[in-house]
Amino acid sequence: MTVNQIIGDSQTQIFANFGKRFFAWMMPPSTSKYDKIVSDRKRSLFANLQGKVLEIGPGIGANLPYYPKDIHWIGIEPNSQTHPSLQKQAEQLGLNIDLRIGNAEWLDAEDNSIDTVISTLVLCSVPNIDYTLQAILRVLKPGGRFLFIEHVGAPQGSLLRQLQNTISPMGKVIGNSCHPDRETWIALGKAGFSSINYERFDAQLPIVSPDIIGVATK
Repeated sequence: MTVNQIIGDSQTQIFANFGKRFFAWMMPPSTSKYDKIVSDRKRSLFANLQGKVLEIGPGIGANLPYYPKDIHWIGIEPNSQTHPSLQKQAEQLGLNIDLRIGNAEWLDAEDNSIDTVISTLVLCSVPNIDYTLQAILRVLKPGGRFLFIEHVGAPQGSLLRQLQNTISPMGKVIGNSCHPDRETWIALGKAGFSSINYERFDAQLPIVSPDIIGVATK
């Protein structure tokens, strides 16, 4: 390895660490605003949770207040900068949590072991959404459910979509690798779930809208 390669790798790591710290810093206000918009939808979507629930990318724990206390909650969160806030949130709510460092493409859970997988505003940022959906299918029990709320790409040819396409590369540095133009509904349809039910809505936030909410069953 050459000196230039070492310097380049170091710079890449510096930018990656900066992105994680910046995202953890800006997450509370942005998460709070979005949560107020979708709170009723979350209550409906997360009703009747039971058994083992695995949440991908729980961040600072915005979804924890919606969960019953008797579930076995497992969180896979790669950004360690958010862990202290998530742990504090869980303590305040009286929830026992199993927080693990990992990524969405390799979920730290056994095959066919999870009753419900949850993802909110995560699929936009995973490196490979197809691998992530296959990982979700792997860990879900037969008949298990994948609950999701995600912002997605605007219609092709629209001004918003053009703006999303332009901004998407910047997400690698300051947006936790967010791809605002990702067509998540298409990937879901190709993944191999036995059924998928979702609806579109508009959270009316700049760039990161429209949105989809739904349930996919293994």
